Amino acid sequence: MTATPAIIGWAHSRFGKASEPDVEALLAGVTGAALDHAGTEPGDVDGIFVGVFNGGFSRQGFEAGLVGAGTPELATVPAVHTENACATGSSALFTALDFVQSGRGRIALVAGAEKMTAAEAEVVNDALLTASYRRQEEQAGSFAGVFAGIARDYFERYGDHRDTLARIAAKNHRNGVGNPYAHLRKDLGFEFCAEVSDRNPFVADPLRRTDCSLVSDGAAAVVGASPDVAATAPRAVGWRGRAHANDHLPLSRRDDVLAFAGARSAFAGATNEAGAGLSDLDLIETHDCFTVAELLQYEAFGLAEPGKGATVLDAGLTERDGDLPVNPSGGLKSKGHPIGATGVSQHVMAALQLTGEAGDMQVPDAELAAVFNMGGVAVANYCSVLERVR
Repeated sequence: MTATPAIIGWAHSRFGKASEPDVEALLAGVTGAALDHAGTEPGDVDGIFVGVFNGGFSRQGFEAGLVGAGTPELATVPAVHTENACATGSSALFTALDFVQSGRGRIALVAGAEKMTAAEAEVVNDALLTASYRRQEEQAGSFAGVFAGIARDYFERYGDHRDTLARIAAKNHRNGVGNPYAHLRKDLGFEFCAEVSDRNPFVADPLRRTDCSLVSDGAAAVVGASPDVAATAPRAVGWRGRAHANDHLPLSRRDDVLAFAGARSAFAGATNEAGAGLSDLDLIETHDCFTVAELLQYEAFGLAEPGKGATVLDAGLTERDGDLPVNPSGGLKSKGHPIGATGVSQHVMAALQLTGEAGDMQVPDAELAAVFNMGGVAVANYCSVLERVR
């Protein structure tokens, strides 16, 4: 097995309601741009790895073939499609890393995309519910309803934390102002996020609209390369550690749904492999599909004891100018959540930070970043610890 691959180029579309009509066009918009950024030609690519959730958003499947359909120069490159709910993008990326690290190829193109806004609301709702264990959980009515139940469990055990969730939302929207790729670049403020109103209604009590990630279109791509290729590339961001951990899909089979045990395992696995503690990290890009998810991740990652996640906010730890900024990109709350693109996007956001190219999002002197992406209610959990190689 070869040494750990590196990211040598990337591309990222603006998230939101895209003018591109479909996933094929979204993929075409980022794949060529990522290769250009890496200084790589289509003929150099040994494998293509595509992350698209779909779940009913489109009648067109076979997404691995869509890259070649949109970019004919790539049509004969071996390509595969992966899907792992909201961690679909990271599943494509980790599969590509295994491909390169095993020596099967030297250059891998990874692309994630989703076209969500063209679908009717009931189609979106039904598609997202497929990331739950429908046999037992679809009575919640929506994926937001599943997480609302988790929030209610947290409140019952640890007290009402609606304001804590609003503070997370306000932080991430404040950070998103500096992200040129974000769906919503507006500082909404704590008061707006905390208040239930016509503009910020309950989606599923106690989760307000500002507690829920946005329905978005978008795409992101990265080029992964073996160390010998990365040695002559214009830039290189490498993995110091990575881990993938799973938990039970049916929430009823977990000892404690609030523990996010799979998230804890993936984060610990990646940081242990990296030889890094929390104090060594300069930032975390994490999966705030709902604000309660970010709160539970604070506790799963060891930033706070169970039930004490609010203390992280009290101390200002996760602010962009805090000791450990969390989601300086604005996270899924502000940036948006085109499902297949999300995991790839998070790695691009971290790479921008580590190469000093994050612009108004930049965390000063960032050298080590963690990325956490999860599918379902912390069922499929992926964590990377990234560092700048050159």
